[in-house]
Amino acid sequence: MTYLLRVVLPDRPGTLGAVASALGVEGADILSVDVVERHQGQAVDDLVVDLPNARPPDVLITAAESVRDVVVESVRPFFGPLDTARELELVESVAAAPERGIDLLVDAVPRIFRSAWALVVEASTGDVWSDGGTRVRRVAASSAAPETEAQTLPWLPLVKATVLDPSAGQSVPSAWTDLDTELAAAPLGRSDRALVVGRPGGPGFRPSELARLSHLAGIVATMTG
Repeated sequence: MTYLLRVVLPDRPGTLGAVASALGVEGADILSVDVVERHQGQAVDDLVVDLPNARPPDVLITAAESVRDVVVESVRPFFGPLDTARELELVESVAAAPERGIDLLVDAVPRIFRSAWALVVEASTGDVWSDGGTRVRRVAASSAAPETEAQTLPWLPLVKATVLDPSAGQSVPSAWTDLDTELAAAPLGRSDRALVVGRPGGPGFRPSELARLSHLAGIVATMTG
């Protein structure tokens, strides 16, 4: 079974190697490592780890955290491909077929950000409900995106990439938050259109991931006009 393990560890030589050794003792094999961010002496890494089916995923947490000052932020099954140049491949695909740019974006974003789904929503300017809320339409969605569509999204227009937190008043359809889904959104070319990404079971989106999401959405919006 393959898992995605997000670890927070001291950003010093040898620490990741010690984690790899500890995981190896439990029979786990690291397939890939992505550096999510580095800040103030700490690193956040995503490890794709293969574990024998007879071993429970809890051993990954115990093994990694046996290394001093290492914390496992989340562990969840991983079924995606091991892409190494995901953003570049998306940009090349959009350049070849800009008329399909938004569809290509929502299909690629789940792989790029190791999430389950992505969709693009847009506020219908001047089109309001009787209660004054602005109507929202779905522009595009990945295959695994929730079928439930939003009627209104109070946080649109959106000025910058952000984590969506329904408990803080950033309401979304309940289907979007099933399975403890973490949500992030970024403007797509203009403030009334947004790219939304869902990651069931976490981990939460970090500032560096929001920056990448915003940058990628901006590139695709520019290329598609």
